Amino acid sequence: MKLCTLVLLCVCSLVTANEDDRLPNKCEVCKFLTIELQDALEKTGRSKEVLEVGEVLDTGKRRRKIKYNTSETRLTEAVDNICERILQYSVHAERPGSLRYAKGASQTMTTLKNLVHKGVKVDLGMPYELWDEPSVEVSDMKKQCETMLEQYEEVVEDWYFHHQDKRLENFLCQNHVLRPTEQECMEEVWKGDLGTKGGAKEAESESTEKEGEQEEEKEDKRHDAGEL
Repeated sequence: MKLCTLVLLCVCSLVTANEDDRLPNKCEVCKFLTIELQDALEKTGRSKEVLEVGEVLDTGKRRRKIKYNTSETRLTEAVDNICERILQYSVHAERPGSLRYAKGASQTMTTLKNLVHKGVKVDLGMPYELWDEPSVEVSDMKKQCETMLEQYEEVVEDWYFHHQDKRLENFLCQNHVLRPTEQECMEEVWKGDLGTKGGAKEAESESTEKEGEQEEEKEDKRHDAGEL
């Protein structure tokens, strides 16, 4: 019984420790901003829709037609509320660096919920109904995301209209937002499954279930939207 109590205390400490002083840094905010924006744009990149822009004048001049996938409308729709998607993330305290932020329940929280379902009393200092609410870290990342997006709006537009051959995270974060000494999180890689992942990870899994998938998952991958 004493051992069970000790384990429970350790798990609870892992959830609550350093919540106040461990907030997302600029690198992490930029990383996940670009992950979400790139993902949102990729979902509409194959659209064949054609938009008609401009007004029909008395002179009979026709409205100009442009492709949706290269239009400003597509970018505007992708950017709109993009930082709200950050609230879908959870803190996976068992992971290092920026990898601590991912969609889906963390391994630690899953363990605690399993204990509750078994009748164990777990006190995190908040009602059980609030356990799945965005944490202080995630809420702070959303706020920083909104500020960063507003500050670098013209850079994002420049990338969209002229530099889509480059990864957004490289163009925005490494070339404009971060100093060389602040780019450590951009190189952090995902090397295994810890906890329950959701969101874009599930979408990618559905589209990439092929032979050899297990071998490919063993390789080092960049931490992008398809892996969350």
